[in-house]
Amino acid sequence: MEYDWSAEDLAFRDEVRSFLEAKLTPELRRAGRLATSVYPDHAASMEWQHILHAKGWVAPAWPVEFGGQPWSLTQHYIFGRELTLAGAPMLSPMGIRMVAHAIIAFGTPEQQAYFLPRILTGEVFFCQGYSEPESGSDLASLSMAAIEDGDDLICTGSKIWTTHATEANWIFCLVRTSREGKKQQGITFLLIDMTTPGIEIRPLVMTSGEEVQNQVFFDNVRVPKANVLGRIDEGWTVAKYLLIHERGGALSPFLQVMAEDIAAVAAEQTGPDGNPLIDDPAFARKLAEARIRTEVLEILEYRTLSAMAHGKNPGPASSMLKVLGTELSQKLTELKLEAAGPRGRVYQPHAAMPGGPVTEYTAPADGYVSGADWQAVAPLHYFNDRAGSIYAGSNEIQRNILAKAALGL
Repeated sequence: MEYDWSAEDLAFRDEVRSFLEAKLTPELRRAGRLATSVYPDHAASMEWQHILHAKGWVAPAWPVEFGGQPWSLTQHYIFGRELTLAGAPMLSPMGIRMVAHAIIAFGTPEQQAYFLPRILTGEVFFCQGYSEPESGSDLASLSMAAIEDGDDLICTGSKIWTTHATEANWIFCLVRTSREGKKQQGITFLLIDMTTPGIEIRPLVMTSGEEVQNQVFFDNVRVPKANVLGRIDEGWTVAKYLLIHERGGALSPFLQVMAEDIAAVAAEQTGPDGNPLIDDPAFARKLAEARIRTEVLEILEYRTLSAMAHGKNPGPASSMLKVLGTELSQKLTELKLEAAGPRGRVYQPHAAMPGGPVTEYTAPADGYVSGADWQAVAPLHYFNDRAGSIYAGSNEIQRNILAKAALGL
């Protein structure tokens, strides 16, 4: 695919590069480079959010009247790619990229006035309360109860796989307010203050050893009805709208940079025949295939973003991008681990900057790291990325959606 940037686009690119050169400190670049998943070190991510907010660039995809930027589709792409190339740490998507769009679309003026400015500053930090122990891919089967009591809803139940629940001060939840009709009916979208009495958080240890995910328990938690987003019993509509944003977004720049980094290190690593790994036909073929797929993904993302820019619903395209993007990311982390070689099999999270604490591990007293820091990150990134094809709706479910909506099966 050929790019023909306009003079305005090139000037914008140079503006972004100058900003990153001035504001993206070595410490922040390190946090981005040594991140073990899409969730970077929380402190570094929040520091970078404050810097972006001061520039007005923390949520450029929002409508301008709420703090977004009047950028073209090309400029949004340039901005995302330059952030990736510079190694900037990612921002948590829960507030900025996900629930904020639902608040803009379905929130009352009071909800918009309260939450949106605070999401921009980081004063309000959201986590997501969708999945339950018995309701994952079949999300509509959720059972966390919310019983009406005057001006409040009393919530009882639990949510699981709740990312950064220990850092969040708000959670957006799907709760069951009625059991009449189809299971998609009777679901309400609710914003809950995490400091409300009756909430308990229990961290979960992931295969990478990190405590990023959690289970959150609600025991008669009283929430004002004013915190309902949309209407009571009609939260499924809000949830589906939010999932479009969770599954969407431009992933191809990140994957292209990852593929380029793998090619660079493979040129320096020794393969099974004693020559550079990049010259090994089997490895080179797998990497070439992955790089071609990133180009295809980029084209598909352009089409989807263009449709959204013209006010069209991307429909099943978000499911397609979710499947392609997460499975390609998993393939690249496999190649990264292969390139890391024997030193990539060593568990040494102290050399990385995980997205949460690693509690069941003691680092060497002298801080010794076997190999380069990227080799230490490779296995952690690999383990974390196994969840990519499950979160935001498992890829099997996404294929069912595509079969029905796109193929008419």
